[in-house]
Amino acid sequence: MRETHGGDWAGYQFEYGTLPLDFSASVSPLGLPEGVRRAAATALDNSHRYPDPECRALVRALSERYGVPGRRIVCGNGAADLIYRLALALRPKRALVPVPTFSEYGAALETAGCQVERFPLNEKEDFVLTPTLLSRVTPETGLLFLCQPNNPTGRTVSPALLADILAACAETGTVLAADECFADLLDEPNRYSLTGRLGDSPNLVVIRAFTKQYAMAGLRLGYALCGSEELAESLRRSGPPWAVSAVAQAAGLAALEERDYLEELRSLIRRERPRLAAGLAALGCRVVPGEANFLLFRHRDTGLGEKLRRRGILLRECGDFPGLAPGWYRAAVRRKEENETLLRTLEEVLADG
Repeated sequence: MRETHGGDWAGYQFEYGTLPLDFSASVSPLGLPEGVRRAAATALDNSHRYPDPECRALVRALSERYGVPGRRIVCGNGAADLIYRLALALRPKRALVPVPTFSEYGAALETAGCQVERFPLNEKEDFVLTPTLLSRVTPETGLLFLCQPNNPTGRTVSPALLADILAACAETGTVLAADECFADLLDEPNRYSLTGRLGDSPNLVVIRAFTKQYAMAGLRLGYALCGSEELAESLRRSGPPWAVSAVAQAAGLAALEERDYLEELRSLIRRERPRLAAGLAALGCRVVPGEANFLLFRHRDTGLGEKLRRRGILLRECGDFPGLAPGWYRAAVRRKEENETLLRTLEEVLADG
């Protein structure tokens, strides 16, 4: 059985007895920052105690970082936890989701009994979101999920269109959930973020996580920045207490101090993304011009994922995304030598037919 998401290194290890080179999960290839590792290890000394259910120290640090009052910040067990909390808290009758995008939006909404309206992004336009979406935001739209940059396409929504979408949501009473889990890995993170609009947008929630940029996928830590206390309180009530472990809270606090690490990571992505894109294109792939730390590409060989898997490399096969067919793949941007290994192995696989 294959997992819906990437990052199933455990399944590979169970089958082959070794670890793969994982391009299926778009997590920092720099590994866990040393300061985060130390903080997590130290936190183990207090594991006999329950974690702080309100994540007070972490919330205070996030409040200082974003200028958002602490009562409007909710921490969770990764971004997926907060996505499900939001769907269950609001239980909208109808919600709007551009596709292809992260599958958990639709799954969470359907769990809450919501009718999901999927707005298709156009492959001929490289999956860029256009103003056509605005006409689909109506008073019947209870919730709109927007992934910025979008997963799996890697495309961003322009700042001008973002402002128009926020205005349309305010006019119709629609809650806008902006998933910015990959935003810090963009070349200009602040240009594409809505965190600066939280003060005047009570219907806005920005979801972020420590997963991608700090290689903390196994620690499970995300947070929601809400435009109103009412929205934040509804998220708190929709999840269990002690959702965030003491180790994850300590790791998050340490991660917020890792400024040099983030700059090193952004620099790596800026160097390696165009190299990887050019290499894939040279092998006959149709590469979407993504702006994040991963690339979506298509090849006529719909079996590339399994062929590479047998050679120890994992890709995210994207045929299960609404709006994508078999033959679409997503590859993380990793270190130069790892990217070269992927391209070399892919060339060998294609030569073998």
